[in-house]
Amino acid sequence: MRQTLTVFALLTTAVAVASVAAGEPKTQRNTIKDAVAATTRAPANVVRDKYRHPLETLSFFGVKPGHTVVEIWPGGGWYTEILAPLTAGKGTLYAAAPWPNGLKGVQGLQAKDAATYGKVKLAAFPWSEGQPKVADGTADVVLTFRNVHNWRMGNKQEGDYSPKAFAQMFAMLKPGGVLGIEDHRLPESASAEREKNSGYIKVSTVRRLAEQAGFKFVAASEANANPKDTTEWTDGVWTLPPTYALKDVDRAKYAAIGESDRMTLKFRKP
Repeated sequence: MRQTLTVFALLTTAVAVASVAAGEPKTQRNTIKDAVAATTRAPANVVRDKYRHPLETLSFFGVKPGHTVVEIWPGGGWYTEILAPLTAGKGTLYAAAPWPNGLKGVQGLQAKDAATYGKVKLAAFPWSEGQPKVADGTADVVLTFRNVHNWRMGNKQEGDYSPKAFAQMFAMLKPGGVLGIEDHRLPESASAEREKNSGYIKVSTVRRLAEQAGFKFVAASEANANPKDTTEWTDGVWTLPPTYALKDVDRAKYAAIGESDRMTLKFRKP
């Protein structure tokens, strides 16, 4: 009996190896590590992995290849370059941003590489009546990277619309779904006024907004922490790389500090 089982195991392994050799689509075997290593990523984006820690961040949020994932405000598509190949096999990826101009970065990726990004679905966020939206109760994971401070500052809208943004993210998630947030972290001891113009936001503010919308706090990670960032810059967080608001003034100093100190928070919809 033991010999029979051993032969069966060997045959199973041989079949698995043969299927890969025969060209089984890589998307069927994707992990976060595979997606981070995707050769379709822009080299300039890969260089920033040491600051943005995508493997650790997405692992902390628990993103799986078969999930329906919503990336809120993807910008130029830094994380889209990872999430698209990760979900290409069995999952679904939505890019959601102010309609329609906020999606130009993802549309550019689609025009350049339809094979990798053609399946990414586009939606409005925050959405208004008549705009395409992520249907309520359909997402496993909603992710937003360095954006809550923008909503708090009223960017692209009139005034602070962060409560509306959190309410819409809550609505699109399934019960038990995860909200993952990364943002520039303002010290709790700092004046709340600095949230209006510095690009930094307090963890307590993000937690309050999420919990008021109905989310339950799960955990925090220090994967994106940077103790070198004092947050006290005349030109706000944009003083640091990759923006370098002061251009060549003290550029070496800011390069040595690196990108901002960031919170990484995980919430769940009950």
